[in-house]
Amino acid sequence: MPARVADGTKTASQGMIALPGGSFAMGSDSHYKEEAPVHRATVGPFAIDACAVTNAEFAQFVQATAYVTVAERPLDPADYPGAKPGMLQPGAMVFRQPDRPVDLRDIGNWWAYLPGACWRHPKGPDSDLRGLERHPVVQVAYEDAAAFAAWAGKELPTEAEWEYAARGGLDGAAYCWGDDFMPAGRAMANTWHGDFPWRHLGETGRGGTMPVGSFPANGFGLFDMAGNVWEWTQDWYAAAHPADAKKACCVPLDPRGGGVDASYDPQQPNIRIPRKVVKGGSFLCSPGYCLRYRPAARQPQMIDSAMSHIGFRCVVRQKACGPD
Repeated sequence: MPARVADGTKTASQGMIALPGGSFAMGSDSHYKEEAPVHRATVGPFAIDACAVTNAEFAQFVQATAYVTVAERPLDPADYPGAKPGMLQPGAMVFRQPDRPVDLRDIGNWWAYLPGACWRHPKGPDSDLRGLERHPVVQVAYEDAAAFAAWAGKELPTEAEWEYAARGGLDGAAYCWGDDFMPAGRAMANTWHGDFPWRHLGETGRGGTMPVGSFPANGFGLFDMAGNVWEWTQDWYAAAHPADAKKACCVPLDPRGGGVDASYDPQQPNIRIPRKVVKGGSFLCSPGYCLRYRPAARQPQMIDSAMSHIGFRCVVRQKACGPD
């Protein structure tokens, strides 16, 4: 059974939950092709943050280390061939809700790169963190999340660890809480309700993040493993799970994902920025556009990307016992 453990970090976190590890059904054959095939995977014991890292916690890290996030640093034009000069200023991607229906084939209809946007100013240079101390930190690139984890004496989870934790012991269930998206009509996560991306009809989130722990925990006592913000994992992205993972002889043990070379975006061959797996969906996920607030859901994210719907949580792995 999972157990709550003392955090032991320098942050005022919600603590960690110790998980025993084990074998579980990873992936899905019923949703998006990158989630297939369903296969057995096994992870060892580890502890994981009960909640995503918050703005208040990340601020403690920055104050203690004087760390500067990727979104706050100058950009190298060589990394972004063909980019417009205005895009080569420090900044990040910000969700901007349109006021009418838009073409869903063009994400530029609701995403904009805003110079000056960063974790301190998540919605652009004129925004701040007042009242958002308990919200998950966003506008953090992979390097930023890994740096926080190292400072806290932790690591980022693998994709398999993250999915095992998100399932909360419900092997094969569609959602972190079961197979019914809204049991008894109750919202179980901060997701998009209404016509994405222009009309939000739900009472939860209203098209933005919510404080961590706003919804019931899953069976392992973990909060917000669906919706609110996508979360970084250690794994390089591959277009699908390994086909041989379905074979009884080949159950992956503590899998670590694919190689970096396969993670590059084939649709943008001129941009050589590798991609990691992010998990969990966000406040922008909706049934009609992005049904990814599920444990099996996975998506690629360039490691330099800072966006207003991506955050992270950390793990501590149990070290194997052996001779001194």
